[in-house]
Amino acid sequence: MTFDIAIILAYFAIVMVVGVYKKVTAKTSVVEFFLNSRSLRWPSIAISTIATNIHAGHFLGMAGSAYLFGLAQANLEINAITGILIAAFFFVPLYLKERITTISEFFEIHLGRKVAMVYSILMIILYSFVFIGSILFWGAYAVNAIFASSVQFIHPDPMVRIFIIAILLGAFSAVYTFFGGLGAVVRTDLVQFVLLSAGGIILLVLSLQDLGGWGMLYKKSGNLMHLHLPAEHPYLPWPALVGMFLLNLNYWGANQVILQRALAAKDLFHAQLGLLVGGFLKYLMAAIVILPAIALAGMLLNNPLGDPDLAYPTMVHKLIPAGLRGLILCGLFASLMSSVDSIFHSVSTLWSIDIYKKYINPDADDHAVVKFGRATIFLTLITGIAFAWVNVYVKFENPDFALTHWFNEVSYYAKNGFVFLIICAAFLINPSKKMVLYVLMGSIIIAVILKWLFPDMNYFNRSTIVIILTSLIVAIPTWLKSGLQHSRKELITVSDPKVGQLAIALLLSLISCHIIFH
Repeated sequence: MTFDIAIILAYFAIVMVVGVYKKVTAKTSVVEFFLNSRSLRWPSIAISTIATNIHAGHFLGMAGSAYLFGLAQANLEINAITGILIAAFFFVPLYLKERITTISEFFEIHLGRKVAMVYSILMIILYSFVFIGSILFWGAYAVNAIFASSVQFIHPDPMVRIFIIAILLGAFSAVYTFFGGLGAVVRTDLVQFVLLSAGGIILLVLSLQDLGGWGMLYKKSGNLMHLHLPAEHPYLPWPALVGMFLLNLNYWGANQVILQRALAAKDLFHAQLGLLVGGFLKYLMAAIVILPAIALAGMLLNNPLGDPDLAYPTMVHKLIPAGLRGLILCGLFASLMSSVDSIFHSVSTLWSIDIYKKYINPDADDHAVVKFGRATIFLTLITGIAFAWVNVYVKFENPDFALTHWFNEVSYYAKNGFVFLIICAAFLINPSKKMVLYVLMGSIIIAVILKWLFPDMNYFNRSTIVIILTSLIVAIPTWLKSGLQHSRKELITVSDPKVGQLAIALLLSLISCHIIFH
């Protein structure tokens, strides 16, 4: 145990040094702090993007869902490839051509200033509360589950103990993001990706060995080795793939947190190649998150877990010897902080560029904007901590279900509207800005009404209905007015033929997965 703690302390020290060795100064410009001077190359884009995408909720929440429902949970990982491909060849070329700093600026150009402001506010609320709060909770929940006896000194009540740990983890990430800007986020993401991948691979190999190999995965857990579940499944029915595809348009194509690196790319080639390599890395992430949980289900056939979200801590206790658990936990911390620091930075970008500079202090110089952005990081920490407590309460009140689906359902009330926005901005010719604004705000109301009318409807299917309905409400009058022709002369932009070939290979690999693991 002492060695485990030493490893963890060393990890935190290394991350802090890497994050703050190049501090932000009074002369730091907006482009330097928020976009790393638009100099990122494809390896940094690929690794930092996926490190941001994978967080502690994957290793606990998604693993818990995979323990219950099997390979179908991997759809949320591998089907991201469709969103990545559309982002790389359609959205990102538009963003780089218009040299935007935030996605809101793209919406302002095509849908008006009011729509852009509402988008920014909804994004800030969603990420500064829901996302950060949930990620901090998962990290603290894991620490408490894996090292319960060692952390009891923090507080005797497990709910309070988990909350205090969440505060400490969030504060640590906020400090180096505050000092280093996007450069610190990317540098630390590189370290964190190595750790989270190494920890995940170790657990994957040990779990398969303990079960008896790949063949035993099918023999003992064969019912869990299917990507497509029946249409009546309450959480992951196969029709939900449509909703996943639509939601990926937003997550990968119009998400400030994820696309911050692509916006900071040296050029389009590096942006596209980085995203495509990230697409291939999604297979690795799916393997290290989903397969160990399925193996655990095979190990515990006669003694199932009461709380599925304890699947990951159970595997660590069962398979990882003392002295190596510290490394595995470092991988979990890495997945947590690589997401939290990115959210801190992206929320500060949205607040500073879209709200402060445009509405509060239009005459602010770069120093003032960066200063305000850095202060926003700590405000975001406070809001995230508040929602972390909500997660603690919900989990302890409902210990027998996979929390990741509750998190998804809560976040999708806003995300449906984001998908609607990107469809209007990218695919319609001069839609009514006033109508887009009203429908954007109404999308949340429509989702609430559908939830009330059809409480048993799967949330992915509900999102599909909301997105299609809201899009048609604006698209039909727009088509009647302007015709069906597309507003872009070039629908797809490919920076290099080899990049295009890599994209085709990535798409074919996804199709093959759905055929093989049907």
